[in-house]
Amino acid sequence: MRILSAVLMWLGLTASVPAAEYVLHAGRLIDVEAKQVLEKMTVVVMDNRISAVQGGFKSPGPGQELIDLKDQTLMPGLMDMHTHITGEHSPQSYTERFFMGPADVTLRATVYAERTLLAGFTTVRDLGEDESGVSVALRNAIGKGLIQGPRIFTAATAIATTGGHADPTNGWRRELMGDPGPAEGVINGVDDARKAVRQRYKEGADLIKLTVTGGVLSLAKSGQNPQFTDEEIRAIVETARDYDFTVAIHAHGTEGMKRAIRAGVTSVEHGTYMDDEAMQLMKEHGTWYVPTISAGKFVAKMAEQEGYFPDVVRPKAAAIGPQIQATFAKAYRAGVKIAFGTDTGVSPHGQNAAEFEYMVEAGMPALDAIQSATLNAAMLLRQEGELGAVAPGRLADLVAVRGDPIRNISAMKEVAFVMKDGIIYKKDGRINAAPR
Repeated sequence: MRILSAVLMWLGLTASVPAAEYVLHAGRLIDVEAKQVLEKMTVVVMDNRISAVQGGFKSPGPGQELIDLKDQTLMPGLMDMHTHITGEHSPQSYTERFFMGPADVTLRATVYAERTLLAGFTTVRDLGEDESGVSVALRNAIGKGLIQGPRIFTAATAIATTGGHADPTNGWRRELMGDPGPAEGVINGVDDARKAVRQRYKEGADLIKLTVTGGVLSLAKSGQNPQFTDEEIRAIVETARDYDFTVAIHAHGTEGMKRAIRAGVTSVEHGTYMDDEAMQLMKEHGTWYVPTISAGKFVAKMAEQEGYFPDVVRPKAAAIGPQIQATFAKAYRAGVKIAFGTDTGVSPHGQNAAEFEYMVEAGMPALDAIQSATLNAAMLLRQEGELGAVAPGRLADLVAVRGDPIRNISAMKEVAFVMKDGIIYKKDGRINAAPR
């Protein structure tokens, strides 16, 4: 690396080459594994890995670059387990699909991806897209360093049933609806269910997303009815295991949620009307809960505005949106495993950190909320050996905020430093124009 740097320096091309080593001086360091805050710590990064975590401020050696974060709180890169990074909701969302092609959606998504990264979220799950293939292409382009954005684990096209939440033709004129099938993410019966999972594998997805109950934003009447049979869910889960996929489920109503938990899905998203039995089942099966309070707050607020939502959506948004925070509070007290998720793309990209405030407001301690977006999220992704903690051997995904978020959780909105995979994208609160 040093030889390469010397050659590139001679050529005047050093701006985009990572330093061989960084030495970070952190005034506070959040150890999410031990659930404690350490003061005056040094973190050493070599290439894209954390090589050492030491007490005190150690002086940099030859070839090491010092990053002064003495007035900041350092923590692992944040992770949002429920985003839709290829879109952002607006009153035009129901019609723009007729005017925007995949290229338009992709180019717009690059803006959302960069906003997400600069907000401190270095890894996200994308749980369903309108244009098939965009999230996969975006993931690949970010992975190759062609554009800036978070590390993406994508479900590609979500799987629904005919007329269910995520059937892409809901609300269309009859002659335009057609009869979408597994390739479009719509299934009916066990054979379709298995084919849909295999189609996601073919498309390059990282996980499976099911919409097992009605939803808020779909152009359909119910926001909570069960929409998959037991046999269909079991077929999806069994096939997903064959392909080493985890399975996330969108669920508001209790019956569809319980069917999916019993079948062995990995995570429940939203969980609005989760009852005591569902919580107990989740604890028994080790199911994760991803609350998405931000989306609930957003749709409840927008439901108050005349004309923002179609008439069939507005009452669902008004009824379901305000419930999620209370469900989260109850689930946390019950001991359900919680991983951070916002459903950003419903709410605006780059505002993901507002979820921390909502979680703390509902009774979760700040350190637990931060752990949900780091260590817990890494466990949900099955990436705990690579991500989620500031520890030797982990990937160098690091974020620092001004102030002390343990005392004031709103500090999570004040991201001053962002490093992903050993590359600095934000420093001293300023965007690094030539990341290094």
